[in-house]
Amino acid sequence: MLYPIARPLLFSLPAERAHHLAFGALRFAAAMPGGRALLSAMYGPPRDPALVVRAMGLDFPTPVGLAAGFDKDAIGFDALLALGFGFVEVGTLTGQAQPGNPQPRMFRLPADRALVNRLGFNNGGAAGALPRLRARDHRRGIVGVNVGKTKLVPEAGAIEDYVTSTRLLAPHADYVVVNVSSPNTPGLRDLQSVEKLAPLLRAVGEAIDESTAESARRPPLLVKIAPDLADDDVLAVADLAEKLGLAGIVATNTTIARTGLASPKERVEAAGVGGLSGAPLKARSLEVLRLLRKRLADRLTLVSVGGIENDDDAWQRILAGASLVQIYTGFVYGGPDTPGRIARGLLARARAEGFAKVEDAIGQGA
Repeated sequence: MLYPIARPLLFSLPAERAHHLAFGALRFAAAMPGGRALLSAMYGPPRDPALVVRAMGLDFPTPVGLAAGFDKDAIGFDALLALGFGFVEVGTLTGQAQPGNPQPRMFRLPADRALVNRLGFNNGGAAGALPRLRARDHRRGIVGVNVGKTKLVPEAGAIEDYVTSTRLLAPHADYVVVNVSSPNTPGLRDLQSVEKLAPLLRAVGEAIDESTAESARRPPLLVKIAPDLADDDVLAVADLAEKLGLAGIVATNTTIARTGLASPKERVEAAGVGGLSGAPLKARSLEVLRLLRKRLADRLTLVSVGGIENDDDAWQRILAGASLVQIYTGFVYGGPDTPGRIARGLLARARAEGFAKVEDAIGQGA
């Protein structure tokens, strides 16, 4: 509604400053008396059982979620859920608080509907987010927690760093994602090799078991992978995830590739190194999803993220085998009505193609 007017103003500001301004305004609106209800009425999708997707033992009110990286410190998930997201993934949260990389560290490529970021897991640490996640205790919507490695922790200490975050946060998470795929923490992607990933995932799984032993429910564990993995490595991670009993895979994170961009070369070079997200990631993210579906069928939950901008993109991912989809850059470019708009589009697609509910279409095009 107002976003077409506000976006030029926001886009005139540095990307990270615009993010903080817009996110702050959203949180302020949700905190006002009746604010969450008003946001839901303005932007949210209908509460329709045909939109509900059952995955990992959870009932997602819509399959459209917000990817990690937007609400890094778990400060605004209530407001984001009010906009119509079916779930919100907070983080990435690390074992220790850290400032991230020097600014500026986020850049727009409007010609490509893309972002470049080298934020570097800037967050207040798992202990800092704990009170906010503890306060919700599963009362409002589905909130996943994405955990990563503290930059200053050497590889030899990576497992304990992940375990520290997991022990604190798992009891208050609806699901947990191990992030080993950001390009902005040196050496992090090396942990995607199955030799290093296997002990890490086992340790995180054990930490979840221990920290939730007295809870009624154990949050499912997923791993998030990069689009830049070779196909054989994608399949190796899929096999490992199944072998270890993970609930699912989030595919994919941002890419370090810069091929096929429409933006001027000078603008791309000025943005510099970091992870590229948005429309240019669409083809590879879909390709990875199809690889995973072919290997795993429906034995694990597949969460597709990367280049999803509208209901066409989301429907294609669902047909290809994704139970859930996530957006980030598409939300930045599309505005606050994006999650509700995509959910309504999915509902219309399902009905038009003869499915009783969106869930029935999962994998039907695989």
